[in-house]
Amino acid sequence: MKPAYRVGQRWLSVAEPELGLGVVTQIGDGRVSIRFGAVDEVRQYIADGAPLRRLTLRPGDRARLRGGEDWEVARAELRGGLIVYRAADGRTAEETELDDEVSGGGPEARLRTGSADPTRDFELRRDALGHQHRRRRSPVRGYVGGRMDLIPHQLFIAKEVTSRPVPRVLLADEVGLGKTVEACLIVHRLLSTGRASRVLVVVPEPLVHQWFVELLRRFNLWFHIFDEERCDAIEGADPAANPFLEDQLVLCALPLLRDAKRGPQAAAAGWDLLVVDEAHHLGWEPGAPGADYTAVEAVARSAEGLLLLTATPEQLGVASHFARLRLLDPHRFHDLPAFEQESARYVKLAGLASRLLAGRALEGEDAQVLEQVLGEEPESVRRRAESLATQGASARDALVQDLLDRHGTGRVMFRNTRSAMRGFPKRKPLPIELSSTEESVLERLAEEFDTDHRSLTQGILAAGVSVDLAQDPRLDWLVGFLRVLGTGKVLLICRSQAKVLALETALRARIAVKLALFHEGLELIQRDRNAAWFADPDGASILIASEIGSEGRNFQFAHHLVLFDLPLDPELIEQRIGRLDRIGQTTEIHIHVPYVRDSAQE
Repeated sequence: MKPAYRVGQRWLSVAEPELGLGVVTQIGDGRVSIRFGAVDEVRQYIADGAPLRRLTLRPGDRARLRGGEDWEVARAELRGGLIVYRAADGRTAEETELDDEVSGGGPEARLRTGSADPTRDFELRRDALGHQHRRRRSPVRGYVGGRMDLIPHQLFIAKEVTSRPVPRVLLADEVGLGKTVEACLIVHRLLSTGRASRVLVVVPEPLVHQWFVELLRRFNLWFHIFDEERCDAIEGADPAANPFLEDQLVLCALPLLRDAKRGPQAAAAGWDLLVVDEAHHLGWEPGAPGADYTAVEAVARSAEGLLLLTATPEQLGVASHFARLRLLDPHRFHDLPAFEQESARYVKLAGLASRLLAGRALEGEDAQVLEQVLGEEPESVRRRAESLATQGASARDALVQDLLDRHGTGRVMFRNTRSAMRGFPKRKPLPIELSSTEESVLERLAEEFDTDHRSLTQGILAAGVSVDLAQDPRLDWLVGFLRVLGTGKVLLICRSQAKVLALETALRARIAVKLALFHEGLELIQRDRNAAWFADPDGASILIASEIGSEGRNFQFAHHLVLFDLPLDPELIEQRIGRLDRIGQTTEIHIHVPYVRDSAQE
């Protein structure tokens, strides 16, 4: 039936209930005008089929009038097209007098007036809520959605860490196994599940843009890069502001936290999660912590969660490793001598755990190790050993969990190793012995490229490459190597910026080659541009990097690594090799190490 509109009637907008209660002010030409006093707006509707609903109060409802009077309706009567409401004490009011804020849109009122949504709408809402509920309860929530391959060891780490109420761990996978992806997975899951909203990522300065791109491109996480210029701009608008409170997701270089002003501001901002990459740079000695360590420690105290990333946790010694564990749990790791004494038995404990996980029988010394670690009497340990034979896997798993609880780093440090995984390409070491004769250089090149000495010699001499042994023979080898290699990509890492610049000058004088540099003397943007040019298939053939190129960068598209000089620390050598030998590498890695016979290099 068509509604019978009368001036003074009260109607509600079905499409816009927030307008409140309207009153009909004009009718004509197939239209009806309604004024909504609560928002002081007049709307016109086509009279036939307008999205409007007549307000009708029933006995028991409350009638609130414009003057603030409020009473219970006892009876409703229709007079001249308008409803008159009567109270039990005889008071009356026409519907025109009702307050504009009266919605009359409660469930009971809508049922009484027959104003119900279509059943299909309810079913759609019910199904949508059900899907949303299942999605939120899904065990893989926060793990999917990233642009990445789902690799088991990375998912395992992310699950273990995010399942903890307060994640404070050290991610120490070997170089190239994807610590950055693991950390991003953890951040993504904590944000997706609502367990974190404020995250601070602190990295070495050369890795700022790489982390920014990784978080955005793979996980669609838009972190804001903070530096001194940005902080100054925020304080320029509000001198009393703490810049670190301006954004929820912040990425900054470690030197910013060393600043006497910015460090305390970052610590005072409060974070749900702090992520620190290349944490082995946080130098520490008993009673003499380094500036980087002190800056990170201040922020770590106020942060709920903490992720430290390093592929070489003991690169700076046991004391430095202890210091990083101290950042994670200062109550558990409070005394260096006690930690060193405790660490002495880790080798035996690791062997015992390996035998348990492999299902093998315990050995003679294992009982003594269990007594020391578990702090139990010999009889109790004997019963545990007997249960391994009767209860099988469940008893072994329970014992391994007990050992983890008592192992110093068992619950705070995770380390995946290449030896425990499959699918990585081989590393081919190619030490190149150089002497004072031209023959040794050419013979070694011929051996590497599997060609005869004569044709190689002719090729090098035809290219105008002179083996001038009055200079560094390693340079002569490098010139010949680049000429023979052709379009292949070569990463060369040496110790210092000065060596990088000297090599650049020497190479440009002797060979036409597309060459890019990567050293601390370049601006951060320029380093990233040079690295991108090296990654371009038509870009630089060789990237010459100082030691800062040994960490964080991904150059798995290259297959040749030249170690122009060797570090004394083997873990730093591992860092260098890890620029190429990492997840995503599909080709054998050739590691070239030129050295002069009877020299310190040999």
